[in-house]
Amino acid sequence: MGDSPTKTSNALTQRFTPRPASPPQRRPWRFKLRKALPALTLFASVRLTGVIMATLWSLHLGKHPRTVLGLEWDGHWYWHVSQYGYGLVIRPKWGHSVFNDLAFFPLFPGLIRAVDTVLPIGPVNVALLIAWSAALVAAWGVYAVGELLHGRRVGFLLVALWALMPHAIILTMAYTEPLMTAFAAWSLYAVLTRRWLAAATLAVLAGLCRPNGLAVAAAVVTGALAHLWQLRRAGAPTAPRAWAAAATAPLGWLGYVGWVGLRTHNPVGYFHVQSLWGSRFDFGRYTAHMFKHLVVGHDTLVVYLTAAIILGSVLLFVFCVLNRMPLPLLAYCAVLIVIAVGGTHFFTSKPRFLLPAFPLLIPLARHLARSRLRTIVVLLTALAVVSLFYGTYLLTVSPRAL
Repeated sequence: MGDSPTKTSNALTQRFTPRPASPPQRRPWRFKLRKALPALTLFASVRLTGVIMATLWSLHLGKHPRTVLGLEWDGHWYWHVSQYGYGLVIRPKWGHSVFNDLAFFPLFPGLIRAVDTVLPIGPVNVALLIAWSAALVAAWGVYAVGELLHGRRVGFLLVALWALMPHAIILTMAYTEPLMTAFAAWSLYAVLTRRWLAAATLAVLAGLCRPNGLAVAAAVVTGALAHLWQLRRAGAPTAPRAWAAAATAPLGWLGYVGWVGLRTHNPVGYFHVQSLWGSRFDFGRYTAHMFKHLVVGHDTLVVYLTAAIILGSVLLFVFCVLNRMPLPLLAYCAVLIVIAVGGTHFFTSKPRFLLPAFPLLIPLARHLARSRLRTIVVLLTALAVVSLFYGTYLLTVSPRAL
């Protein structure tokens, strides 16, 4: 006989509700690491290949590979903050922009300075070491989320797809995306397993990494409030740790924004600094203008692919909603998309802003997990070729900002 409607409904509810924390086990992290090892090996192999290709092409162009990976674009700003602290303001002779280093959040340069003090290998090497280590930890967290929700096969494919994103070369640069994604992935895992204090702590650290680190706090708050609502409906006792997590999670982001406000004597000083860079929130008008420009005019391949990634991210978010992804993951991805799409300027940097939104790839990973092995190998190989060559082009040839 078939299951009753009530039983089916309960099964669906359990499937899409964050799982309770498992009982304490002896050295559980070793067991989890062993399960994730195939995915981490693939991730490291792909990204190492990307580093080798970028190195070879940089040498061909007469550039130092370490400079390309560690000091390009934002990497130079993080290096400068790590060595001299905040205070650098550049006023170019052209345009009306004012480049102020207060736009860059403090955790990454702070880590560079701290590690450089005890590991004297040079700040650029330290920055790359932190970024590469964080990328591996992030990949492990990505696997953990995918495996928790849908099993090992989906977890493995989720890491593979994330490693092969067109802009995944960022994960091997001295940028903050690897560090933020590491905190974000494990914070989301902690939310799904109801480890509220761990989730909040990681959200605070993510909020000190990047402006869009606020998305992690949104995920923790959403998960905590949803859990408290379920407890109230069930008539169960409240959960003080969930309340504490909801209150604590945004403090990293709010703390730095507040500190910039004090330093600039302006409550919205951080947003003023961003506006002088040309970055404002205009609810997507600038993004819509760029799409119109691409329809009626023409531009470079990088700009067209940027538009495709934005559209693809929005479409994947719709699939995530239809597939009833857990609310914390939806909140996390929604905030990342809103920040990326709603901001002005630096159009070609928007795929980088969306790189931490790995849960968007879960519907693709689930669909691919049902495919035959030959199909999976062919697709991942094709993605690897595109990702590695395009990433090398972005880093060494393209004049567009990353």
